[in-house]
Amino acid sequence: MSRVRNEMPDQLENRNEDQLTMSYPASWWRNMWREALPAGNGVLGASVFGGVQEETVLLNHAKLWHWGQRDELPDVSFTLERTRKLMDEGRYQEASWQLANALKEQGYGTKLASRFPLAAIRLTMPSKQAFRGYSRTLDMDSGEITVAWKDGDCRYKRMLFVSRADNCIVYAIDGIGGSGITGEIGLQLHPSDRWADAPEFKELESSVETGADEVYAWYSAANDDGTDFGAVLRVVQEGGQTDGADGAIRFTGASRVLVLVKVFTHGKRAEDWPRLKLELADLLRDEEMGAGAVYESLLERHVALHRPLYRSAQLVLGDEEPDSRSNERLLLDAYEGEASETLIRKMWAYGRYLFLSGTSTAEEAEPFGLYGLWGGDYRLVWSHNMANENIQMMYWHAHVGGLSELVPSLFRYYESLIEDFRDNARKLYRCRGIYIPAGTTAGVGVPSQIVPVILNWTGAAGWLAQHYVEYAKFTQEAGFLEERALPFMREALQFYKDFLVLDESGQYKIYPSVSPENTPLNYMPKDGKPLAHPMPTAINATMDIAILKELLRHLIEAVQAVGDDRKEVEEWQEMLDRLPAYRVNGDGAVSEWVHTDFEDRYAHRHLSHLYPVFPGHEVTRETDSALFQAFETAVRKREIGAQTGWSFAHMAAIYARFGDGDGSLDCLDMMSRASLLPNLFTLHNDWRGMGLSMNMPTAPVQLDANLGWVNAIQEMLLQVSPGIIKLLPALPGRLKRGKLSRWRFHTGKVAMEWDTESGMFRAELIADGETDTVIKLPDWVRTSTVTGGHVVRSPLGENYYSVKMKRGDQPVIFETAGC
Repeated sequence: MSRVRNEMPDQLENRNEDQLTMSYPASWWRNMWREALPAGNGVLGASVFGGVQEETVLLNHAKLWHWGQRDELPDVSFTLERTRKLMDEGRYQEASWQLANALKEQGYGTKLASRFPLAAIRLTMPSKQAFRGYSRTLDMDSGEITVAWKDGDCRYKRMLFVSRADNCIVYAIDGIGGSGITGEIGLQLHPSDRWADAPEFKELESSVETGADEVYAWYSAANDDGTDFGAVLRVVQEGGQTDGADGAIRFTGASRVLVLVKVFTHGKRAEDWPRLKLELADLLRDEEMGAGAVYESLLERHVALHRPLYRSAQLVLGDEEPDSRSNERLLLDAYEGEASETLIRKMWAYGRYLFLSGTSTAEEAEPFGLYGLWGGDYRLVWSHNMANENIQMMYWHAHVGGLSELVPSLFRYYESLIEDFRDNARKLYRCRGIYIPAGTTAGVGVPSQIVPVILNWTGAAGWLAQHYVEYAKFTQEAGFLEERALPFMREALQFYKDFLVLDESGQYKIYPSVSPENTPLNYMPKDGKPLAHPMPTAINATMDIAILKELLRHLIEAVQAVGDDRKEVEEWQEMLDRLPAYRVNGDGAVSEWVHTDFEDRYAHRHLSHLYPVFPGHEVTRETDSALFQAFETAVRKREIGAQTGWSFAHMAAIYARFGDGDGSLDCLDMMSRASLLPNLFTLHNDWRGMGLSMNMPTAPVQLDANLGWVNAIQEMLLQVSPGIIKLLPALPGRLKRGKLSRWRFHTGKVAMEWDTESGMFRAELIADGETDTVIKLPDWVRTSTVTGGHVVRSPLGENYYSVKMKRGDQPVIFETAGC
């Protein structure tokens, strides 16, 4: 047991709940990275496969992209008039393709780049006898991965973490008993799982250069932009001997081996190899420290930065008795129908761990991606940043969970592409402001998916504006609202001002308009031919109306908050008044398209038209109960077999907004049966024909559902909306007991404890700033005592309280003792 692990101020209540334990190594045939255990510091990622005799640790870097293509975007804005004329004539199918076809006719061919692995640490350790007592463990509280087993009389243990403090991979091998540790370690290009259809891989492979001596091993390859990327590895061992040959270092008879790895991107190998050797030597500057002491010292430095992020919010579900079940056992138990409290809570913690390991405050950090920092091939499907659902989902959880400091990389990324977005608006739609394509990659903000379902959707900028507003409210960061949020929102609105059309009744008409990524039922192929997006282009998609309403309201609030109450507010209010009302269809459900030419299709994964309820806050039970009910009917109409991993997470959050905790948790139960790998990575879909999700022959890793799970749990237990905070608003019946602390609302923190069987409930609210809000207690809390602050009954109804606090005030406590 290391020194660091014995010194744990602010100890979490249940340490087993913060460990993932696996009984197997990565086992997915060929694509073993899919089941690796992940570590990362927000820029550099490592994936541990867990082999005993032959081990692979895959390395990724946030800035490493390749195999994209960027073309000059031609001006095809003349197509807008033609598109609208055809739509006015009811020729929607033909209208849908006008913009895409015009780009194709101009020879435009920008292609999405892909993230790819930087290198692999390849370790071989000969086995003398058959392994026994195998385990692979991730300690999320420290970010340390351990692989352990017995070989005869020897007990081996390998430990790895990616240092936030020193920006390197730290890897240690211990052997107790036997004749010491013998093996070989080096760096190599990770082989592709797609040899046949990736000819570029051969060119990449030919650029590889490796070398080694008795201390260092080095590796580099050339990217398609002409720069090099690579790594240097240093070995320090206690006892025994080392020598280097053929790009690897061999060690024999060691009692302990320490391996340090640093990487570079966009460089030159001849310059970066010597630089990294010096940096690695500097980490070992205290010559009196042995390999074990160096490991512990580096781990302590890393944990000091990692742990505060991981512990920024805490949650305990059920009894606090340790649960030592492995991931495999937890998944088998969930397969019976219900995820255990242990799995539910571990998935919440794991999503947070992935997020803080996959993005950071560093300038090199990118927004969290669909594969995080752990993708294992060279042209992975959907490895770009997708803004019609996925990237938003990966950030919904951040603020309530105390991880606001990791959000700015999202803004930095999109702001870096702002000139592309302005160019897009002008050349695609003859509009000012910005048009953000749904799919983008680093440095490429021009359209790259030349199909109507993507090109004709204009809502990305407005949706991303929501994240600016939430960041401003939760952090109260000086100058952010005025200097960054308002300029971005103004650019987004400027596009709408040029794009909107008034119809004959004086209301706005948004067209072309897409409800991602759905086709109206009456435009689906009559022969049942499976087409991904037959005709997605419509008029006044409900989501487009909702996004614009939200953007206008946020702009009005923002200019008033910064004291810039211009005449623009009158103009924006008039625009709000001209937006059409949401339509309720014959089933009593809010329709996905306000325009009556388009029929609802319930067999779809996206839940875009639910935006006013979630992720927006426009329609609530308190503001419009009848319309709220129509939105609830809409989500209940969605067909289960058409869903995905991420849509189950999205649906769970929506059910939570309706106060249906059991329905919300049922969505997560289905995800656990259909879309979880043994390392708890989430998949886009089930591929086995089990009827719970889309039927696709492949099942891409998509970590958006991991982070969507985090958000769904938080929505069940705490909902933070403008002017109202709901405590345990959708508590599932199975989660009878629990407690949480350090969860955030816009101007403070909340801690809660509950036991529904005894009727015990306690909530403590602390203000970090001026707080004037309504608190809604759980419906099952009938009587409670209230202390602290200025608290009065709210006219909204029973269990609603108006609360006013200032920073430094005594906490407001709601409490009932129970039976």
